[in-house]
Parts: sequence; structure tokens; C-alpha cells
Amino acid sequence: MSYPRRMDQRAWDERYAGADLVWTAEANRFLVAEAAELPPGRAVDLAAGECRNAVWLAERGWEVDAVDFSAVGLEKGARLAEHRGVSARMHPTVADLATWSATASYDLVLVAYLHLPRPLRDRVVGAAAAAVAPGGTLLVIAHDLANLAHGYGGPQDPEVLTTAPDLVPFLGDLELLRAGPVDRPVSTPEGERVAIDHVLRAVRRA
Repeated sequence: MSYPRRMDQRAWDERYAGADLVWTAEANRFLVAEAAELPPGRAVDLAAGECRNAVWLAERGWEVDAVDFSAVGLEKGARLAEHRGVSARMHPTVADLATWSATASYDLVLVAYLHLPRPLRDRVVGAAAAAVAPGGTLLVIAHDLANLAHGYGGPQDPEVLTTAPDLVPFLGDLELLRAGPVDRPVSTPEGERVAIDHVLRAVRRA
């Protein structure tokens, strides 16, 4: 699977323009594992794309701001939310994360598979951490740098890959709960392969 050049809005619009979903309608497995037991509140999904994760959260009672710079992707996400009956709880917002900052605080801030070069990546993680409300959670899910040599798929540009510990300095006063690699089985025509992702979870104590 090819990936458009990082932060190229036109390329992502073109990719999302097809009738089918680029990824899947199902939520990311690591989001499900980490957030299924959280009490619903207010969430923001940064780099929401076609909003599969935002829709899953909305189905569980969250009020979700789905933020992405691709209006085309968000339009598909809005149709998915309507199909799932959660349009009232999912709020698409077109914004460039290069300049985004929260105007409210959130009980859950999700950053899933957003791959940027430094220092932009560090700025986005810092802005995401700052948006976490007291008692809230930051969850970052990404392709790990180790995936380039030892895993399957994902971006092939080492400049936009990282490890979870690399992000820790940008968490501000959040308390780190986990930061490390995780394996993700992937079904391919050649059989099952394994992608190496990483998950970072941190909280702001109330």
C-alpha cells in the first residue's frame, strides 16, 4: 500500500476521492484495547482521515471532534457517521495540524498514524498533550521505526517514523503509562505478516 507524501493535502484528497474507504470502517485495534473501558466524554481525533476511529468513539457515547486537513476524507467520515447513526456526536473539522491548537480541553486526545518529520511531529504531539483535560488521556498510535527493516507495510521514509520513547519529551506534565512497540498481524495475499507499530498512552491526573 502506497502512502501520499507527508502533509500533501491534495494527494490525500485524491486518495480519499474513491467510492470505497481507503482503510476500513473498523476502529484501530489498539484504540479499542486502550479506550474501550474509558467513560465517554469529549474526544478529539487528530488526523482523523475517513473517521473510522471517531465514529467508533461516537458509537460509545463520546462527543468527538474529527480533525483533518482533507475535506474529502472528512466528508466520507460524515457519511459513515450518518450510516452508523452517530452524526450528532461526530463533528468533522477541517484544519491543518501544522498550525492546530485546541480551543477546548478533551477527555481523550487520539493521534493515530500521523507521520511527520521533525520538528513538526514534535509540535503536534506537544499540542495534543496540551489539549488533554484533567483526568484525560492522550493516546498515540503509529508505525514504529523498526517496521521499516523488520515489519510489513507502512511509510517507507525513515524521516517520518519514530519510536514511542522519542515522543516522551513532548508530553509536558502528563504522566506516562506506556510507550513501546506492539505487533499488528496483517493479512496479505502471501499469508499473514506482522507490522510493528507503537502505542503511547499518557494521562493528566485530575
